[in-house]
Amino acid sequence: MQHKDVASRVLAAVGGEDNIVGAAHCATRLRMVLKDSSLADTAALENDPDLKGVFETGGMYQIIVGPGDVDQVFAAMDGMTSRSIAVSTEELKSVAADQGNWFTRFIKVFSDIFVPLIPILVGGGLLMALNNVLTAEGLFGDDSLVGMFPQIQGLTEIINVLSSAPFAFLPVLVGFSATKRFGGNEYLGAGMGMAMVHPALVNGYDVATSMAEGTMPYWDLFGFPVAQGGYQGAVLPVLAVAWILATIEKWFHRRLKGTADFLITPLATLLITGFITFIAVGPFVRWLGDLLIHGLAGLYDLGGPVGGFLFGLVYSPIVITGLHQSFPPIELELFNQGGSFIFPTASMANIAQGAVALAVYFLARNAKLKGLAGSSGVSAVFGITEPAIFGVNLRLRWPFYIGMGAAAVGAMLIALFDVKATALGAAGFIGVVSMRPGDMPTFLALAAVTFVVAFAAAYGYGRYLVGKQGTIDPNAPEDSRADAAAAATLREASADALPVAAPLTGEALPLAEVSDPMFAQAKLGEGVAIRPTVGELRSPLDGKVVVTFPSAHAYAVRGTGSDGKPVDVLMHIGFDTVNLKGEHFTPQVKKGDEVRAGDLLATFDIEGIEAAGYEVTTPVVVSNTKKVGEVLPSLLLPGSVSAGDKLFAVEPKEPKPVAPEAQTPPASR
Repeated sequence: MQHKDVASRVLAAVGGEDNIVGAAHCATRLRMVLKDSSLADTAALENDPDLKGVFETGGMYQIIVGPGDVDQVFAAMDGMTSRSIAVSTEELKSVAADQGNWFTRFIKVFSDIFVPLIPILVGGGLLMALNNVLTAEGLFGDDSLVGMFPQIQGLTEIINVLSSAPFAFLPVLVGFSATKRFGGNEYLGAGMGMAMVHPALVNGYDVATSMAEGTMPYWDLFGFPVAQGGYQGAVLPVLAVAWILATIEKWFHRRLKGTADFLITPLATLLITGFITFIAVGPFVRWLGDLLIHGLAGLYDLGGPVGGFLFGLVYSPIVITGLHQSFPPIELELFNQGGSFIFPTASMANIAQGAVALAVYFLARNAKLKGLAGSSGVSAVFGITEPAIFGVNLRLRWPFYIGMGAAAVGAMLIALFDVKATALGAAGFIGVVSMRPGDMPTFLALAAVTFVVAFAAAYGYGRYLVGKQGTIDPNAPEDSRADAAAAATLREASADALPVAAPLTGEALPLAEVSDPMFAQAKLGEGVAIRPTVGELRSPLDGKVVVTFPSAHAYAVRGTGSDGKPVDVLMHIGFDTVNLKGEHFTPQVKKGDEVRAGDLLATFDIEGIEAAGYEVTTPVVVSNTKKVGEVLPSLLLPGSVSAGDKLFAVEPKEPKPVAPEAQTPPASR
């Protein structure tokens, strides 16, 4: 490969340097964020004999070059531009997040803020569900479990404290995470969150009642009354405050230096943000909440089942904003008028979001997503949806929309059958104990219908995506191979085939089953994947090491086939593990080393990698598949394999048939 020529063709095909916002590369691919991807000549890149494919995902335009060549092509391309286009992979992700339409960016910001909070929200949500089971009256008899067994009273109270803490102090957690995402000091963000839930303020859950009763205390700020209301459980106001704080802090950082910056910036940032929070942000969000709540109540009363359908449709988006925390005072009024439609509607919405998350659990191949979907789905059907919404459904988008649709159907049926609640509780299946006695059987039946509709729709659409794209990720490209099943029988390799040994000990599985769509579609080459149980990567054949990535997560060894042509075997430990920057990986070879089959290439800490949130499933592929013959697996998949076992064989490429020369008449004599 002439790397400069390839770089020149790539640069021209993507629209020139003016169309490149930033670029980076991994072990096999050029990754670029383009100003306008429609300007790229994708057809030319796809047909380029030196390139292996092109796809666009996650806001990045990615070109598969191949191991051992991608870094040289990237360096050559960067050298051809009048400005450096090179950024780190992490920086490129941030750049990509700022591209795209406003909704995509909005969802990405929410994901970045709430994904780190998922463990505490899942833990608190499941504990709250357990607390609800222990304290709900009528669930297992006339009394609650605590009432029936007073000896567990203390245990229940501790569980209640542990479960409610993450939600009562949610502004502190969101303030920390959101301020970090917006580029400010996360500890200032946490401090502002603490101020918003300070015990000297009226508890956020009691603000509406306090205002209605006229008991809200006010500060006198130069003759201007400022309500002393808290924001327990709030989300939207804290996000706004975090953005304001980060913006103010960065403004001061740009203008102050040294000691002045160190002393004045945090003081001024907190003071200004605090005044804005309690004077403007809080009152506006409360006004918005009151307007929304009374508008929905009027819509429900006037629209009947249609109003119920619309309320159910928007309930989960309302949860995202945190405005649902303002519903309880309205519900208390409705309880005095015979019952509340809000609580059973909320239950249908929560059950629907939980059901679609559980559908993702059965569809997901990524171990981390699978675990999150299972735990958060259970939490949601018991009444705590934030983990499912922020961690799974919004991340994939389509489950959230399906959940909204199923919730609308459930809420329409709630209105049609006039099911109402007479008390607050856990808005999920066990919310049945809060219904009017005569409505309990109907509520359970409608909850089951909503669950089945949501789960069936999500599972069916997920299977469609798997068949079409090979993954439930909506960003995956087309033409997937993920439904390609492993061969029922194994073809015998010819005597001329090059044997490739397993570089790892673990479970071998079809490449089509891995979570990375590029490997699943064999865009990076044919082969097999291994889920390792021993953290040792060994050479799969005799040859030369042609790739040792700086982060030590990817290696390629070049062997020689019986026809004398090179065979490049790429081993990529995990997915996105480049982000670990070498942590948990210890290389044992360097580029250019000659190795024998079975030689140790690297060691890696499986537990450490998984604890950091990454998979260790390792694709083992022939990266120059187009230049060699067939890749034939040597064992039925999935199946156990030990390092050194024969994994697959690479047939030599059959020469193209040569057309017989045209017969020419003998020359006349």
